[in-house]
Amino acid sequence: MPATPVYIVCSPRPQVGKTLLARLLSEFLLLKNGEVLAFDIAIREPSLIDYLPDLTETAEIDDTYGKIQLMDRVIIDDGVAKVIDLGYYSYDEFFKMSEEIGFLKEAARRNVAPVVLFCADTDRVSLRAYDALQRQVPRSQLITVENEHVLRDDLPDWIKQGRLLRIPALPLFLKTYIDRLSFSFTGYLRREKDTSTELHQWIRHNYYTLRELELGLIPQRS
Repeated sequence: MPATPVYIVCSPRPQVGKTLLARLLSEFLLLKNGEVLAFDIAIREPSLIDYLPDLTETAEIDDTYGKIQLMDRVIIDDGVAKVIDLGYYSYDEFFKMSEEIGFLKEAARRNVAPVVLFCADTDRVSLRAYDALQRQVPRSQLITVENEHVLRDDLPDWIKQGRLLRIPALPLFLKTYIDRLSFSFTGYLRREKDTSTELHQWIRHNYYTLRELELGLIPQRS
């Protein structure tokens, strides 16, 4: 049977569009598959659970009990895609835990496929974190996210090295619109009949990009 995907959306830096990507990915997977389970390890307002309370559970990794609780829910081959929104203040602890418990090897043994979506910035903190991830995560499971709202200039060479997922920038007034807690990407596509609007095109483009990412990473069920 094809592996169950676990998408880890992360960055060691704040304000890089991490929760935005987790929202897009969660709504896309729900639309495509009819179900998805998200975990919020980014409990700062607004966080993923504020946007998608019906799909999201909170998780803490500050102690052993919290780590076990999260891993028990994540490393399970039940066919339901998982999305983890990993806050920057829990970033180091999560990947330290991942390495200590052999998360990637255990996931493979249980037919679970982790995919790390690293939301990049151009600072030294991001560079060091990316270098560390490259030593821990296989190249095929590590995707660098180029959010054009954050990365406005030419990309550093280290960002260009691996696989890229690009999130186009939106005008400020539209970004403010989608940042509302009540906003749903899929809901907008269903309500807005004019498919030529900039926001409609932006959502469809991102859903298509996520679909291509999924097809390239996760074997599909027949």
